[in-house]
Amino acid sequence: MRVEEFDFHLPEKLIAQHPLLERTASRLMALNKRTGEIGHHRFSDLIEFLQPGDALILNDTRVLPARLYGVKSDTGAKVEFLLLKELEPNVWEVLVRPGKKLRVGAQVSFGDGLLTADVLDTTEEGGRIVRFSYEGMFYEILDRLGQMPLPPYITEQLEDQERYQTVFSKHRGSAAAPTAGLHFTSEFLEQIAAKGVRIGFVTLHVGLGTFRPVSADTLDEHKMHAEWYHLPQVTADLIRETKAAGHRVIAVGTTACRTLETAGQKGEIREASGWTDIFIYPGVEFTVVDALVTNFHLPKSSLVMLVSALAGREAVLRAYAEAVREEYRFFSFGDAMFIY
Repeated sequence: MRVEEFDFHLPEKLIAQHPLLERTASRLMALNKRTGEIGHHRFSDLIEFLQPGDALILNDTRVLPARLYGVKSDTGAKVEFLLLKELEPNVWEVLVRPGKKLRVGAQVSFGDGLLTADVLDTTEEGGRIVRFSYEGMFYEILDRLGQMPLPPYITEQLEDQERYQTVFSKHRGSAAAPTAGLHFTSEFLEQIAAKGVRIGFVTLHVGLGTFRPVSADTLDEHKMHAEWYHLPQVTADLIRETKAAGHRVIAVGTTACRTLETAGQKGEIREASGWTDIFIYPGVEFTVVDALVTNFHLPKSSLVMLVSALAGREAVLRAYAEAVREEYRFFSFGDAMFIY
């Protein structure tokens, strides 16, 4: 299949620039993957689609304040870092701007020397491998110096940094939020659990590559970026019990979906950790996920391809066209879709 087959027109005005005051106040489009039927709801109506015995699986990763502003130690030139992933203790892969003059051996200082970084190597994508030096606790320093790495299509400042975190975020490590989870409140999750829906968690540290358009011409040519995941034993047990009882496994977000399908490819569902570069597109069979809560995604992105694998490309593009007509809000702070 060609990447162009997943393109659609998206007016810029539909890109949500800020979160709604209430997390559950977003709109919810429901798409029946068997019939193609589309329904328009509020996100709080999601509970009506859930049944006792279903398992709702959420990604409990926490976004790092991963954007750092510093200066080159020798020249004082301004440098911006975006932390992508920790390769080993204190050694990170980062994006840098401007990057051309930041050569191997250069040193960057942040917070008047509170944190320094030595450039060890370059990456194929133009990033850098750096080693950080500091006194104290790295994440405490990062909380002091770092800023939330909002996607480039969000141009407004975020007043409350926690609105780019899910209420159940726990394990630090993401360069971006698992945005489908932003719609949930603790109270709404309690209501869902009270209905008899079982709730489980996985961790996948989201990389920026998740949101980028696919640059290849065909899907066969695309290579997914790798992201670190963990499926705990308690969640593996929950999934097996849910499947054995004939109930649904519902992933909240494409990141939770990719984690579950990575585990499914290994056969029996059990505790697992590691790096996944799974690419889910039409023709790929789902082995674990039965339904999906997700946001509206970028044209020609791997995420549009993933939801198309679950519901069918034509049905998804038809739903997206209706979302544009009905002026749904798109991307990270936008509205949601439930594919069931």
